[in-house]
Amino acid sequence: MMLFQSPYFCLKLNKTTSNKYFMKKCIFICLVSIAFTKVNAQQNLWDLRKCVDYAQKNNVSVKQADIQARLAKLETERARLAQHPNLSANTSLGTQFGRSIDRTTNQFATTQQLFNSVNTNGGVQIFNWGALKMNKEIAAFNAQAAQTDVERITNDIALNVATFYLQVLANKQQIIISENQIEQTQNQLKFTKIRVQAGALPELNIAEFEAQLARDSVALINSKANYDQAVIQLKVAINLPMTEPFDVATPPVDKIPIEPLAELDPAGLYKLALTTQPLQKANEIRIKSANKSIMQARTQLYPTISGFGGLSTNFVGLQQEFRGTTLGRKSFWEMWKGYGSQLENNFSQNFGFQISVPIANNGTAKLGIQRAELNFKNTQLTAQQSNIALEQAIYQAHTVAIASMKRFNASKRSVDLADISYNFSKKRYESGVGTTLDVLTNLNNLNRAKIELLNAQFDYVFRMKLLEFYKGQGLKL
Repeated sequence: MMLFQSPYFCLKLNKTTSNKYFMKKCIFICLVSIAFTKVNAQQNLWDLRKCVDYAQKNNVSVKQADIQARLAKLETERARLAQHPNLSANTSLGTQFGRSIDRTTNQFATTQQLFNSVNTNGGVQIFNWGALKMNKEIAAFNAQAAQTDVERITNDIALNVATFYLQVLANKQQIIISENQIEQTQNQLKFTKIRVQAGALPELNIAEFEAQLARDSVALINSKANYDQAVIQLKVAINLPMTEPFDVATPPVDKIPIEPLAELDPAGLYKLALTTQPLQKANEIRIKSANKSIMQARTQLYPTISGFGGLSTNFVGLQQEFRGTTLGRKSFWEMWKGYGSQLENNFSQNFGFQISVPIANNGTAKLGIQRAELNFKNTQLTAQQSNIALEQAIYQAHTVAIASMKRFNASKRSVDLADISYNFSKKRYESGVGTTLDVLTNLNNLNRAKIELLNAQFDYVFRMKLLEFYKGQGLKL
C-alpha cells in the first residue's frame, strides 16, 4: 500500500496517464483528418451525372439558348397584350409670340399667349379576321420551339461530355494496366538477378529485363499524359476552371446495366426517336408556326374594323387685355387666371369606328403570303432532312454497336489466350527452359491485349448507351 502512495509512483502514474491522454488525442486528430480527407476526396469525385449537370448549367451555348427561349416567351406575352385596347394621354405646355390663333376662340391674336392642352386617346381592334389571335398562337409556337432548342443543346452537350468522360475512364484504366506491367517486369527482373547471381543465367537477361522496364516506364508516362489531356478536354466540355480539383469516379464497367441488343432494333428506335428527340419535336412545332403564319398573312387582304375614342381640353392665357379703354399687360401669374374654368368649358369628347380596306398596297400583302408559303415548305424540308439524318445516325449507331460487341468479345478471348501464353512462357523461363525473349514477347502481347480489351469495352458500353439515348432514356452509367 505504501508503494502506491510513494511520490515516485504518483509521478510515474501522472506521466503514464498524460502520455495515454496525449496518444488518444493524437489518434483522434488523425482519425478526424483522415475522415475529412476522405470526405473532401469524395466531394471532388465527378461521375457522369455530375459532369452533365454541371455542363448544362454552365455551358455558354445553353445559357444563350435559354435567353432566346425567354425572349420568345416575352414575344408571346407581347402578342397577347396586343389584343387588348390601348390608351394614351398627353399634355403640352408652351408660349406663342406674334400673330397666332387663339386655341380657345380660333381667332387671330397678336399678343403673347400661354397655352396648355390635355388629351387622352384610346383604340381597340374589333374585327381583324383573327390576325391578332393568330399572332399570339405563332408566338406561342415559337416559344415552345425555342424551349425545345434548349433541350436539344443540353442533349448534344450530354453526348459530348459522355464521350470525353469515357475517354478519361479508359485512360485511367490504362494507367493501372501500365503500372501492373511494371510490377510484373520488376518481379521478373528480381527473379532473373537471383538466377544470374546463382550462375544459372547470363547477365544479358538482366539487361533485357531492364530495357523492358524502361519501355514500361515510358508507357506509364504516356498513359498519364493521355489521362491528363483527356481530363483537360473534359473540363473544357463542362466549362470547369482548369485550377479546380478534379477526379472522375470510376464505375464498375462490368456492372453497368446494358439493355440487350435485340431490344434496340433500329427501326423501332427511329420510330420512337421521332417523338422523343428535341430536334424532331422542335421541327414539328415550327411547321405548325409556319402554317399559322400563312393564315395570318392572308388576313392582310381583308378589311379591319377598329374603335376609337378620346377626351381633350385647352387653356389659353393672353398677355394683353383691355382695362377699361386702355390695353394693359398682365404679369406671368395673371396670365393663368381662369385656368380651371377654361379647361371645363373647352372639354370635348369623341368616339367612333374606323374601317380600313386594303385596296392597293404595292403588292406587299400578296408577297407576304408567298413568303409565308415558301417558309412553310422550307420548314417542312428542314424537318425531313433532320429525320433522314436521325435515321442514318440510328442505323449507323446500331451497326457500330454490333461491331463493338463482336470486337469486345474477341478481345476477351484474346486476353485469355495471351494470359495463357504468358504464364506458360513464364513457367518455362523460371524452370530454365524458356528464353527471355519469349517472356518479354508474351508479356507485351498480354499488355497490348488488355489495352485493346479496355478500349473495346468502353467503346461497346458507349455505343450501347448511345442506342439507349435514342430510345429516350438519357445518358446514365
